[in-house]
Amino acid sequence: MAAVSEHTSGKRLVLAPREALVAGGPAEECEQRMQALLRSGYRQIVVDLSQVPTVDSAGIRTLVRCHTTAQRMDASFALVRPNARVRSMLELAHLGSVFTIHESLEAARARQWPWGTIRLVIGGAFVCLALWWAGREWPQVAAPTVSGDTGGLVTGESSPVVQHPFVEVSKLVAAAFIGLLVTGVQRRLRREKPFTQAMEHAQVLLCVSGAAIMMIIGNSLARAFGIAGAASIIRFRTPVEDPKDITILFLLMALGMSAGLGLFAVAGLGTAFLCVLLAVLDYVGARQPRVMMVEIEAKGREFPVAHVQSVFARNRVVFEPREISQGDEAVIEYHTTMDPGVSLEDLSAQLMAGDAGVQSVSWKPPKRSD
Repeated sequence: MAAVSEHTSGKRLVLAPREALVAGGPAEECEQRMQALLRSGYRQIVVDLSQVPTVDSAGIRTLVRCHTTAQRMDASFALVRPNARVRSMLELAHLGSVFTIHESLEAARARQWPWGTIRLVIGGAFVCLALWWAGREWPQVAAPTVSGDTGGLVTGESSPVVQHPFVEVSKLVAAAFIGLLVTGVQRRLRREKPFTQAMEHAQVLLCVSGAAIMMIIGNSLARAFGIAGAASIIRFRTPVEDPKDITILFLLMALGMSAGLGLFAVAGLGTAFLCVLLAVLDYVGARQPRVMMVEIEAKGREFPVAHVQSVFARNRVVFEPREISQGDEAVIEYHTTMDPGVSLEDLSAQLMAGDAGVQSVSWKPPKRSD
């Protein structure tokens, strides 16, 4: 087993393998140790390669997987002092520019600033303060209310709220920045189950659409009923599984509406409150284990049970076989429970690696009855 020397400071640790990272045990054991460290909370892993004489494809795969896991969990992963042979292997695999490589442990242990998070915080603070300042400096931009029996809405089309085109465009721009900021915060917080690009774009566009709707409605009751009727024919067929995501979609729509009404101060303060609340909920919330069904298909009639179970054991996956079918190919479906930080892509790659005979791996959420 690779020796580990700890030089901890907060969530940092140095891992020092003392043998070649090759297939047949050392590479797999080193990967298992590094993945366990990342899952246990370490956020700066330094791998000292000074005593590693060589690596093969399995060793390269180990470093790539750990680097990918660290990126997904917003952690840093660095290599220190690889010898000429190891460095040439990395260059041959076109990975020299992918990894962060240091020439000394002192340089690797130096505290690295989370520049991505810092840029997000500064940009978010600027957007929220700019909206608050605009709301205070230009209160006349907000749509006026109209008193009367209709509760502040004009029933006809004779009195639209006319603003300068630049002001109208600024409302859409403000809504777009609000959507981008909230989506950026969610991307940082959803490390185990990241958003798809389509979902991220939908959040931003939903915020902009809320602003556009309120700009069109203005203070007209007739236009409000018209837009409500038009929206009723729209059907969304993409399910949103997490109730928290659905709630955020409604909040984004509300923030976009406030921008469309010209209530920039409300939009800015509401956006700041939502971003801070998301961070607080992520910090105090419990990490629930991920439950998935996996169907593994093997070549031939013999299923590699020992290989599959060893992969599950290395990644601390609790498993239970549910369905077994044998024909020209052997197929077993497992009910699995794992840490949310475990990558399904990495698990699939481990299951299909080598000559075990696994030819396909498919994951899906369990049914309600499971």
